[in-house]
Amino acid sequence: MLDRMNELNRVQFEKELDPEIESRIAQYEMAFRMQTSLPDITDLGSEPESTFAMYGEDSKKPGTFAANCLLARRLAERGVGFIQLYHQGWDQHGNLPSSIRGQCKETDQASAALVRDLKQRGLLEDTLVVWGGEFGRTAYSQGALTKDNYGRDHHPRCFTIWMAGGGVKPGITYGQTDAYGYNIVGADGNPISPDKHHYEPGAVHVHDLQATMLHLLGIDHTMLTATHQGRRFRLTDVHGKVVKELLA
Repeated sequence: MLDRMNELNRVQFEKELDPEIESRIAQYEMAFRMQTSLPDITDLGSEPESTFAMYGEDSKKPGTFAANCLLARRLAERGVGFIQLYHQGWDQHGNLPSSIRGQCKETDQASAALVRDLKQRGLLEDTLVVWGGEFGRTAYSQGALTKDNYGRDHHPRCFTIWMAGGGVKPGITYGQTDAYGYNIVGADGNPISPDKHHYEPGAVHVHDLQATMLHLLGIDHTMLTATHQGRRFRLTDVHGKVVKELLA
């Protein structure tokens, strides 16, 4: 069917010389290659037992975070440009002590293994790994506080992510909060308003993070500015500055 469709598209292209027809042909061919490559990528039979030991026992169970970390490495090996992994359920408004232990068990070893595996295969230097969520959690308790059960609320003012590879300086921590873990403080120790979009030394606004990630990918975020209806737009919302302290 695909061969016949390709022949029809070729006939139409020769008749009209429309470049969009060639684009359509290329799209069909790329989709076919993507689909036929999946069985090889998802077949973990060629992986040695040492790999599964490194990623953890869950790495043999399809759909687990550990198995997806291993798949991420296999995708990166094959030149896939963007890979995103999800691990849901980090919303502990209650029952945090027991839940967080289970989630850390599911993610900690596999995440470390992915970075280690990329490095030992020579892939980490040009692969940027970003591990994080969209907000943090409060440092104080939410709900009933007992010895074995409590929770924490959503907290957008400050939170932690980690990055590895792709030109990131290893072995450093950048940024700090106040003594209560509630507000970000700058290099001078004074709180920074969450409403400020401009760069502050010692703190990383989300626009700064985006600008830095784009820089590590070889993209100057300021060159992506476009004007629409009298307003400037870009991926960092005309804000953001590359945090040079994070660069190797």
